[in-house]
Amino acid sequence: MSYQAAGTARTASGSKLQSRRRILLRLGYFKPYLYLLPALVSIGFWIYKPLVQTFELSFYQWNLLPTSPKKFVGFDNFQHLFDLPDMGTALWNTVIYTVGVIPFSLLIPLIIAIATDNISKRARNVYRALIFLPMIMAPVAVSSVWRWIMHPTNGILNKLLATIFHPSEPIRFFTDEKWAIWSITFITGWKLIGFSTLIFSAAMTGINREYVEAARIDRASRFQIIWHIILPLLSPTILFMTMMSTLFASEWSFSYINVLTQGGPSNATTNIYYLLWTYGFQTFNIGASSAAAVVFFLGFGVLAFGFMKLTKKLSFFDN
Repeated sequence: MSYQAAGTARTASGSKLQSRRRILLRLGYFKPYLYLLPALVSIGFWIYKPLVQTFELSFYQWNLLPTSPKKFVGFDNFQHLFDLPDMGTALWNTVIYTVGVIPFSLLIPLIIAIATDNISKRARNVYRALIFLPMIMAPVAVSSVWRWIMHPTNGILNKLLATIFHPSEPIRFFTDEKWAIWSITFITGWKLIGFSTLIFSAAMTGINREYVEAARIDRASRFQIIWHIILPLLSPTILFMTMMSTLFASEWSFSYINVLTQGGPSNATTNIYYLLWTYGFQTFNIGASSAAAVVFFLGFGVLAFGFMKLTKKLSFFDN
């Protein structure tokens, strides 16, 4: 081989090597996105595809049968949405669930987290495990346990109330219109106490203890330390849990409504989520169900946006 041919071969080889390096470099830019691809595909398929389909179905009249044609009705489903029977009751019950769960998701967990902040590490781990236990229980199992406890004739709760207050008749917690919605609200809140307590306890571990020690040196009382130091530093967590409770309280109560009361008695426990499920999968009015879902999705989106703005405005961050 001549020197000229060898030089040409080395030049071609070097050119190929540089080209390969450029390709590998370009692929390197996409490498982080390739790691994210399975999660993005999963989110797109399981969350955003149904969301888009819900928006689409809100403009049609359909009964879910594959052989039945979809009839395009435009905005009719939205126009007749609030004329649907039980919509007003469901909306009002949704407000009751949202407000009624707040003491269980905010006040009680906050008090427990602050009160148990100074206990020993071993005792703290035991109480956290015990208080978190209801959160990992299946909603159907929780419903069965509370149905047994609150049974009108054989329940422990009614026997205890009869011993203390001597009522004229046992309380029908799930079949009396006055008691049913509060019973469901209580069970929903009871299950959330452990989760919220752990969130607040975790937030308290991030508080700089030097602030508390400095306040004690200045002879600040326990109440003053909580009011002026702990609560302001917990404000981002408090606002976050308020947003979570407001947005999801009604959704979290769905399982207990479905198992314990089926929306009754006389729709006394029906909320907006149970009503959407009823329209969609019992009466097969998919258009009305989808239109209601779209309206409340947008409504809750506005609420979430408002909470995020409020969090930036009211939260105190220790920088």
